Order: sequence, then structure tokens, then C-alpha cells
Amino acid sequence: MSRYKFKQLLKVKTAKCMGADIFKNLLIVGLGSFLGGGARYLVSVAMSNIGKAFPWGTLTVNLVGCFVIGLLCGIFSRTANDGGALALFCTFGVCGGFTTFSTFSKEALLMLQAGNYWAFAIYIAVSVIVGILLTAAGYALSRGIYVPA
Repeated sequence: MSRYKFKQLLKVKTAKCMGADIFKNLLIVGLGSFLGGGARYLVSVAMSNIGKAFPWGTLTVNLVGCFVIGLLCGIFSRTANDGGALALFCTFGVCGGFTTFSTFSKEALLMLQAGNYWAFAIYIAVSVIVGILLTAAGYALSRGIYVPA
């Protein structure tokens, strides 16, 4: 079999398997997200008695999530396949369900490590400033639309 025909055959087989791989990965990430979201809820409940004036539960979840995703990425970067399904489950799934701030922090760190200082600064500024503005806009819009029963 020629090299060209082998590459074409490989492309066809890969395309047929991609749907199953995506579905499998979606299940892996979904299960991890379920566990991470549950853990986030439990941390919030446990910290609800500390004080109502400051979001201690959210701060705790965000900071713990940042540390854990950094730890996991360091561990998985040592393997040849970057951890595969276990990495998907732990990072996108559990950490993603626990806090998206950890993913934001990891992506920012990767930009910084790659020397993309402008992209890093823009990503941080836009994410924080525009994120807060959009939260305020969504809140204002919902207050304008909301009709009490």
C-alpha cells in the first residue's frame, strides 16, 4: 500500500472514530464537572457561616482550584500523552466544575510562560473588566425585564 493511500485510510478511520471519542470525552468531562460542582457547593455551604459581607466560599474555591489545576498540569505534563482521559476528567471536569477561575489562571500562566506578555495583559484586563461590566449589564437587563408575580 502506498504512503498516500495509507494516509487517506487513516484519515477516514480517524473521522469515523472522532464522534465516539468526542462523546466519550464529553462523558468523562461531564462526570468530573458533576463532582467538581458538588464539591463547590459543599465548600460554599461549609463557609456560609464565616461571614455574609464577603464571598469567602467563592474566594476559597477559586484559590484552591488555581492551586489544584497548577498541580495537575505539572503532573500531567510529565507524561507522554499529557494524562489523556484522566487529565480531561481532573482538569476540564473536576476543576472546571469546581471553578472556571482555575482554567482562566492556567491559560494566563501559559501565555506568560510563552512570553506573550501583551496577550497576557489583554486577556487578564478584558476577562476581569469586561466580565464585570457584562455581569452588571446582565443584572441590569434582568432587573428591567423581571416582573414580580
